[in-house]
Amino acid sequence: MKRKSVGYFEGTDSIWLTSLIAQGRDTIPVSNGYDGHGKNVRLFNARDKVDVVIGYLHKVVTPKDWDVTTTDILHACITYDIPVLLAVPGKLHAKAKKLLEKAAEHVHLVAPSEMLETIKEVLG
Repeated sequence: MKRKSVGYFEGTDSIWLTSLIAQGRDTIPVSNGYDGHGKNVRLFNARDKVDVVIGYLHKVVTPKDWDVTTTDILHACITYDIPVLLAVPGKLHAKAKKLLEKAAEHVHLVAPSEMLETIKEVLG
C-alpha cells in the first residue's frame, strides 16, 4: 500500500509533521517559489506524488504590487487537484478568503487546532 504524502511549506508546525510521520505519512518540503524551502509548488506535475499541501496563509498570499498572485503560486495544485490546507484562526477565515481571491475556492482554511484531524480526513 502506498504511503500518503504531505507537502509542507516552511514554518509548518513541527508537531504536525512529527505526528504525520508517526502515523505512517511521508512529509515533503515544498516552496512557494521564494523561500527555497523545497520543491517549488508551482512546478508540481502529474508525476509528483503529493496527496495534500499544508502550511500557513502567509506562505501563499503575495503583496498587491507583485506580478505573481496566490493563484499563480497554487496553479499546479489547482490543475492537479491537490488539496491545499492553510492554517488560519477560525475568526479570520472570512478575511483570509478575501486575500486568497480566485484561489479561495481551491483552498481549505483550517483552524490550527483542527489541522491534524483535517489532514486525516483528506487523506482517508
